[in-house]
Amino acid sequence: MTQLESACKSILTKEMEICAATEQVPPALVLKKLQTGQAVLPKNKRHTLERPMVIGEGFSVKVNANIGTSRGYSSLEEELAKMEVAIEAGTDALMVLSTWGDLQGLRQRIVERSPVPVGSVPIYDAAVKAYSQGKRVIDFSEEDFIEMVRTHAEDGIDFMTIHAGITRRVLDCLGGLRQGATHHRYRRYIPMVSRGGAILAGWMRQNKQENPFYRHFDEILDIAKEYDVTLSLGDGLRPGAIHDATDQAQLEELFELQPLVEQAWAHGVQVMIEGPGHVPLDEIETNIRVMKKIGKGAPIFVLGPLPTDRGVGYDHIVAAVGGALAGFYGADFLCYVTPSEHVSLPGVAEVQEGVIAARIAAIIADVARHHPRALALENRMALARSHLDWEEMFATAIHPERARKYYEERPYQEEGCSMCGPFCAIRIGESLGS
Repeated sequence: MTQLESACKSILTKEMEICAATEQVPPALVLKKLQTGQAVLPKNKRHTLERPMVIGEGFSVKVNANIGTSRGYSSLEEELAKMEVAIEAGTDALMVLSTWGDLQGLRQRIVERSPVPVGSVPIYDAAVKAYSQGKRVIDFSEEDFIEMVRTHAEDGIDFMTIHAGITRRVLDCLGGLRQGATHHRYRRYIPMVSRGGAILAGWMRQNKQENPFYRHFDEILDIAKEYDVTLSLGDGLRPGAIHDATDQAQLEELFELQPLVEQAWAHGVQVMIEGPGHVPLDEIETNIRVMKKIGKGAPIFVLGPLPTDRGVGYDHIVAAVGGALAGFYGADFLCYVTPSEHVSLPGVAEVQEGVIAARIAAIIADVARHHPRALALENRMALARSHLDWEEMFATAIHPERARKYYEERPYQEEGCSMCGPFCAIRIGESLGS
């Protein structure tokens, strides 16, 4: 049985028990949220997880880190190093989004070594296969779509992005949109920024056929059920610019996902919905609430969101601002953004920065949502700070190594730190008996 089927039969799996203990909630809550589809527990039958996670309503906001190769940068060693630093920094999941080199070999190594769930985007493999044969990235057969899904499932992938909502009807909403055609307020500056979505749309237009993921969704569900793969319904028409946010094309794709969510549940398959990219701060609440409503309460997986287009080089900070607000309003799973977003493939250092920034956003959301574990850690830090207990502060910090580094780089000989020295408010307060 899948995790969903087990939950519906009130059978508590080992992974559910671990998640309940980690979240510090009753196991019955995990069962209930999985039964209703308001939560997912990604766990392929072929992947042994040391750190399973539950994503959804009633649980802490989770973080995902993307890794993977690109043309000219396809080092297995570097990707394994990215995996290690992401896990050390506290990511809850990884996605392998490689577009160059030995895709399957790398994917299998990551799954074999990862203690956390691993996700992927199967359509990338089909595009890379075509390109490596001297063809265009959209020159592959309809059968390749299904073959890649099965291959990823067999390799132990726990959750995968499937762009099933880009139907021919939805693509019509982009009709007449041209990059740079800014004179009409309803036209997008950037028609598509999703790589998977663009590949799929190009294939559909070239072949004048319906989306194979949509047309063969039952077959994909059969594969997902066989291996217990959680489907993440992709946002191929997510906005790539503030100007394009919350437009007709984005919403039409979302509407197509509603029956697919219900179809997946009926098939015993776990499912979540992917959310928008670039969204102004004042529209984040609307986006999240609409996604929850249309998606029947299924967990929401968001990239960012990014509330400004101009944070190039600092997009991890931009995404943390948007992610904290999205998490507060109900987003369940934050995909990190690194400082090199929009300009280059991230290196190991950028992966670490991205994970930490996303975790800060998730924790801010958890505190605002009054998650018991998050509040307990806030109280622990406050008490440690009130006693100037540096070791306890470092142990409680989101990233202890960075905190300790700054403390030791500019030491202060007396009690306190070099920020305030003898003017430390805590020490003054103690001397006054306050």
